[in-house]
Amino acid sequence: MKRILVTGGAGFVGSHLCERLLNEGNEVICLDNYFTGSKRNIEHLMDHHYFELVRHDITNPYMVEVDEIYNLACPASPVHYQYNPIKTVKTSVMGAINMLGLAKRVGAKILQASTSEVYGDPTVHPQPESYWGNVNPIGLRSCYDEGKRCAETLFMDYHNQNEVKIKIIRIFNTYGPRMHPQDGRVVSNFIVQALKGEDITIFGEGKQTRSFQYVDDLIEGTHRMMNSRDSLIGPVNIGNPVEFTMLELAKEVVDIVGSKSKITYLPLPQDDPMQRQPDISLAKKELGGWEPKINLKEGLKYTVDYFDNLLKE
Repeated sequence: MKRILVTGGAGFVGSHLCERLLNEGNEVICLDNYFTGSKRNIEHLMDHHYFELVRHDITNPYMVEVDEIYNLACPASPVHYQYNPIKTVKTSVMGAINMLGLAKRVGAKILQASTSEVYGDPTVHPQPESYWGNVNPIGLRSCYDEGKRCAETLFMDYHNQNEVKIKIIRIFNTYGPRMHPQDGRVVSNFIVQALKGEDITIFGEGKQTRSFQYVDDLIEGTHRMMNSRDSLIGPVNIGNPVEFTMLELAKEVVDIVGSKSKITYLPLPQDDPMQRQPDISLAKKELGGWEPKINLKEGLKYTVDYFDNLLKE
């Protein structure tokens, strides 16, 4: 049994990770300030003898004896990370400093949940880990993009200077049950609009592409990365390389829901990437042949069922 700290553990991804780690017989400490996370996401874990929930903001130090740390804490959707951009930067940067300091003191291995947003609006397609990115450092999205980029720098510096055992993954678009219904992300937006019979809003002409990964595939890749050989520090892309346009996604959601929603178009937001597709050859090679198993139609059905039940409450 390991004692494992999950920051952002009451969030969409964090709650699924806590569940996986508990099912494997570990002791899990879930840290969250509930800015975007919710007790609802982890309420089914509350009676588990080896689950501990702590309300805490990682911009402040936290002391605990643990074997591993998964650092997931940070608002990840534009609506939430642009609400308080200074706080977003603090969460990424000061949070990384505090968690790395903890890892250094107690000798824990620590994984950073970075993001495909470090690639910005890419000029290389698909994006390999060696690509340095094309990021606007002073745009509306830069609080998140640059905060995550700085966190990666801190992880590498703590590793090189203090020999902290680190892992860095770059997460591409992920969806599934427990997404926040008002997080502004395209999958949750389309599903909620379709279930309510509202117009589905697409930004631009709907030709921009994304690669959608179901949350179970992400958790599997993340878990394999944490348990990979020590010399594999990353970054490693964790995402689905199958690319879809926004228009294709909207039509798929309407079809699954059986909705009569119409598609409407709005202006494209500032710095919104036109293409996003991971090169996952490194993950396949180093993480035991890992690759996404759940296709978009199957994953969307699970997610639609979740939101349908949520909206009926």
